[in-house]
Amino acid sequence: MSNPSLSLSFNPAGIELDRRQGLSRQLYQALRVRVLDGRLASGTRLPASRDLAAALSISRNSVVRAYDQLYAEGFIEGRVGDGTYVAQLPPTVLPTKKLSTKVSTGFSTGLPTGLSTNWLDLPVVTSSKVIHRGALERVEKHHLARPPSGPPRAFRVGVPAFDLFPFEVWAKLNAAFWRKPDLQQLCYGAPEGDERLRGLIAAYLRSSRGMQCSAEQIVITSGAQQGISLCAQLLVEPGDGVAVENPGYRAAGHAFAVAGARLHGVSVDSDGIDCAELAELSDCRLAYVTPSHQYPTGVIMSLARRLELLAWAERTDGWIIEDDYDGEYRYSGAPLAPLAALDRQGRVLYVGTFGKVAFPALRLGYLVLPMGLVEAFAQRRAVDVRHSEVGTQAVMAEFMAAGHFQRHIRRMRRAALSRRNTLLAGWPVDIPGVGSLPNVAAGLHLTVAVDTQARERELIEAAASVDVEINGLSSYWLPESSIPLDQRAGLVLGFAAVPEEAIRAALGRLKKVW
Repeated sequence: MSNPSLSLSFNPAGIELDRRQGLSRQLYQALRVRVLDGRLASGTRLPASRDLAAALSISRNSVVRAYDQLYAEGFIEGRVGDGTYVAQLPPTVLPTKKLSTKVSTGFSTGLPTGLSTNWLDLPVVTSSKVIHRGALERVEKHHLARPPSGPPRAFRVGVPAFDLFPFEVWAKLNAAFWRKPDLQQLCYGAPEGDERLRGLIAAYLRSSRGMQCSAEQIVITSGAQQGISLCAQLLVEPGDGVAVENPGYRAAGHAFAVAGARLHGVSVDSDGIDCAELAELSDCRLAYVTPSHQYPTGVIMSLARRLELLAWAERTDGWIIEDDYDGEYRYSGAPLAPLAALDRQGRVLYVGTFGKVAFPALRLGYLVLPMGLVEAFAQRRAVDVRHSEVGTQAVMAEFMAAGHFQRHIRRMRRAALSRRNTLLAGWPVDIPGVGSLPNVAAGLHLTVAVDTQARERELIEAAASVDVEINGLSSYWLPESSIPLDQRAGLVLGFAAVPEEAIRAALGRLKKVW
């Protein structure tokens, strides 16, 4: 029996494009919205790129670029010899009505019981012994090793090619700010951050990441880790269940655990976090995910899984914390739209950072929040640090306004791609117990499987003996995981921290000791 959906065809009527702006981006957004709100049903056949270009009176290249981005994000699929169709998305997660752009404006849908709209009005707990003992116990139980310091070396994870940062430009902008500073900026600043910087971040996210956000939704933080910690402090009460990817970013789990959460490690498969497993957690209304490039496996969350995760948050009145730590690094096509760009119910808190495109020591990040949460987050941050350092924010704002930021991102993407290719080309083959390198389409690191945990330790120790830094995949799992130890083994390699010649030299040393 034939599938009736195959008879559906696409009518481009109603798509209006502004000739003064990027046509391919507008077409991509128009088609994506139509898939999400149900106007383009699964199985609908799309016109050939040439035909759609003629219907809209635009170049074929604009249509091809829009189709390429939709294909990369999972909205459409090609069928050999039969054209292009809207992807078969799970009917249970597709919205049955047009999605609302209205976000929650109150605190009754997820903040801890009794949270005041004015954080400074909260009652103070006076039993310092209880606080001290409980906090120390949680810190000791979830203790993490300090991140490596000193000059970067192959193959340090989480470090971009900051040797290419335009420090001369940054120094000139910094000198210009301090040469004749605006005295108003030298008073206490706004806890949510510099107004100009927040506006520029919002504009950047709208144009490059497809997020419909405003400056009012943004809170500046001292790096992504502080953003995650703020989420833990404001959204978690002792005893609450929090879902984290397993394996995953242990420092995020640490922040939730110190806040008193019961961590639930949820499996990650080829589509991202397992939403069926997540749905079985009755005490969990908060999930932390890295959908653009799962840390550390490198999996990119599929569109169907993203919609399923958003449906879980709406169904449970829960929250999703999206850590887009290296979303700018995609090596074919434009960066994928983040989970927050699909959110129409105000359930996603987006964590961004400048550390992965500038340099780690910068300690400058941001949160994009549902409007109803902004005031509480800003006031909580005022209690911790009052506000971020004013000069750094002002210099970054000028760096972005003058166009240096976008140019630098392009430079960093090209450098990371070249360094990735150097690693792939020179990696020693036929090493006993080591799997083949994966195809790496995004991010700053890759993960390769190893047969056993003992073999993982042996390889890492041998690498360290010749001054090569490699992380073991086993260290990214929660200790109480049910997965057998040997199935947790692997090597995690960052490929962007050092230039190509240093990568080749490190690979040569590895070949000798392995």
